[in-house]
Amino acid sequence: MDLLSIIVPCYNEEKNVEMFLDEIQKTLVGFNYEVIFINDGSQDNTQEKIMDLADSNPNVKYISFSRNFGKEPAIYAGLINATGDLVGLMDADLQHPPSLLPEMIEAIHEGYDVAAAKRVSKKGEPIINSLGSKLFYRLFNSISNVKLVAGATDYRVMTHQVTDAILQLNEYNRFSKGIFQWVGFETKWIEYENIQRVAGESTWSVWDLFGYSVKAIIAFSTLPLSASIFLGFIISTLAFIYLMFIIVKYIIFSDPVQGFATTMCTILFLGGMQMILIGILGKYLGNTYSETKNRPIFIIKETNIDDKRLDKDR
Repeated sequence: MDLLSIIVPCYNEEKNVEMFLDEIQKTLVGFNYEVIFINDGSQDNTQEKIMDLADSNPNVKYISFSRNFGKEPAIYAGLINATGDLVGLMDADLQHPPSLLPEMIEAIHEGYDVAAAKRVSKKGEPIINSLGSKLFYRLFNSISNVKLVAGATDYRVMTHQVTDAILQLNEYNRFSKGIFQWVGFETKWIEYENIQRVAGESTWSVWDLFGYSVKAIIAFSTLPLSASIFLGFIISTLAFIYLMFIIVKYIIFSDPVQGFATTMCTILFLGGMQMILIGILGKYLGNTYSETKNRPIFIIKETNIDDKRLDKDR
């Protein structure tokens, strides 16, 4: 029977990991599986809870980071250490229903490379999050060659061939949803209704989501750089036309140039645009700088995985 490696990134999930494992055990009776918890520098007792579960259950593996590196490095660490024929990715808060796993595994056996879940509603989420999500998907898909599926989540089961393809993209600044789409492969999408967390609160603020969206766009599109050139050309053209208008007006009507307020508004507007465009350029340069430093994506503090695929910290 195929071994299913389930990767579970965790940050301050002490109230959820035990319930999560209980649901997995109920759902995967008769299946061959392992659960790999990635403790991403939690500030609560998540690591202690995971170690207790590992002591009593041989199917539980864990990797604990030296600090909080983020969900993307946690996903990457799990993918590197997953040795199963099939590899799954889930959240620990049970917003990804384990009941979908048998259907996902069956889809792989039917010939699909990936079985992924997507939410058909945002029921229960703040309105600002729902609107922001819709705006992000529309903007991303309009400026990137990689097209995201609206409502798509990280929750999925895939073959190890897909996992190996994903690991070939070892960039430091990672956006997994984009990477999943970029590598391709045949995917079956399984729909489900939005589910609230069973315990605890989300650590993602509106500002965090905004920053994550900017990171995603920069990782998969260079259109903002081209837009900067286009915008600069348009503003310069309009400024030249306006200058010609002032000169002609003065020559024909002897109308002196007036308007201190107009001049100041123009200067401030152009100054603001320059700062925005420099900021866009700075974000791309910052990402390039991060990549060239070649720092490890994560650092492992402790793990109970003996036969790691890592020969060094990545």
